[in-house]
Amino acid sequence: MIDAIKKEIESRKTFAIISHPDAGKTTITEQLLLFGGAIRSAGTVKGKKSGKFATSDWMDIEKQRGISVTSSVMQFDFDHYRINILDTPGHQDFSEDTYRTLMAVDSAVMVIDSAKGIEPQTMKLFKVCRMRGIPIFTFINKLDRPGRDPMDLISELEEVLGIGAYPMNWPIGMGKELIGNIDRYNHRIEQYRYEDEADRFIPLNDKNELLAPHAVQESTYFDEAMEEINLLDEAGNEFDEAAISAGELTPVFFGSALANFGVENFLSTFVDFAPAPQPRQTEEGDLVDPTDSKFSGFIFKIQANMNKAHRDRIAFVRICSGAFEKGMNVHLARTGKTIKLNNSTQFMADSQEIVSHAVSGDIIGLYDTGNYQIGDTITMGAKNLHYEKMPQFTPELFMRVSAKNVMKQKHFHKGVEQLVQEGAIQLYKTWHAGDYMLGAVGQLQFEVFEHRMNNEYNSEIIMEPMGKKMARWIKPEDADEKLATTRNMLVRDRYDQPVFLFENEFALRWFSDKNPDVELFELI
Repeated sequence: MIDAIKKEIESRKTFAIISHPDAGKTTITEQLLLFGGAIRSAGTVKGKKSGKFATSDWMDIEKQRGISVTSSVMQFDFDHYRINILDTPGHQDFSEDTYRTLMAVDSAVMVIDSAKGIEPQTMKLFKVCRMRGIPIFTFINKLDRPGRDPMDLISELEEVLGIGAYPMNWPIGMGKELIGNIDRYNHRIEQYRYEDEADRFIPLNDKNELLAPHAVQESTYFDEAMEEINLLDEAGNEFDEAAISAGELTPVFFGSALANFGVENFLSTFVDFAPAPQPRQTEEGDLVDPTDSKFSGFIFKIQANMNKAHRDRIAFVRICSGAFEKGMNVHLARTGKTIKLNNSTQFMADSQEIVSHAVSGDIIGLYDTGNYQIGDTITMGAKNLHYEKMPQFTPELFMRVSAKNVMKQKHFHKGVEQLVQEGAIQLYKTWHAGDYMLGAVGQLQFEVFEHRMNNEYNSEIIMEPMGKKMARWIKPEDADEKLATTRNMLVRDRYDQPVFLFENEFALRWFSDKNPDVELFELI
């Protein structure tokens, strides 16, 4: 039995897809699901005219605006592996959701626009992956459109991100002149726009040379590509599986998600080298082995109203060790409670199915009536086990928020409470009156909040901008109203901890100079 579960765990591949907005992250997710047999046809994020929307973009506002603003979880089987994909929001205003998602994966796929190269959000997310030491696989997308020189893109990867790059394939032409890819790893040429498997691939020898004359040789782009392949062989990085596992070398794949070119080749190679579930760090400094027989996991995301008909609330759990079985009792480390896990689900974006068994590496959803918080550890074994804390960002923008209709206060308070618990927006209250204020990293978070309050909780709200503030926490014993001025407002966070909202850097420095004994803290 233990050997069977160990084999199951080793078959898991759990990864996040990261990118700058518009690089094609959600489109490549759709194609991966297509190859895994999870969907019949691929929609795109910008599918408004056709009425086909991306499967991973299940929220109404995502479909209306053509953006991803929440992480989605999808699972499918491919080539004897169970794949768990976490598609993350590309928009920088939702970085916190993405950072937490990256805590729940064992590797990451970085999608880059071939015309734009490394963009700011890609760089930020890459740094988080490097900080966590997880392997990174790179897909350079939109090869069917005019783009930058492939050698320039590889150089930029290495210079800007400071990681070694090994191209697994190499384009022959680009845009309208795209002929195909030279597959260095599988020693073949994958031709562009060939549906028939027999015609699509041209075999090469182990030096990536043609075995027999072929029409592809007639193109000057083929000669250029072969010269560049020779240069990569002589002067480029060597393929090193250990360096990939350590996050020091990224395998690079060229293709087009929209044209469904190079994606299947990427997936079949990715599963060969992406890691199985890895040991997890605890706050106590221990490492928990994924094959440990005792079940444990942590909650990295809470999402309300994935099913509008039932107004559900789902806590997403990354299983870190052992196996989940429906009906099992677990210990919730934060509260000390014992909870029976009867209602659980696995995901296909907006579609869910009841799950009775899952193992380390899998992501499951627990139907939640208010028991869980982001960062909670649940275990069957050691009750003093706590997985690493989830990152929380210090908000920069603030809004006063109130219900437009005082007769609908119940809807208002329920909506605020549930959306705040998801972690994308933070709640503060005025010191005495307890009036609500929201803090966020970016403006889009407020727009999504307002949209969801109106559509999901039937609560129209009034939002009054307070502008940028610098939030700093203080010790409860230092909370003194006399320290508050028009330039630094004393408020409470959702846990009733005292926080000062400073007007600007000058106000913060002035306060620190005047009150050197009051220690100020911030989040990430």
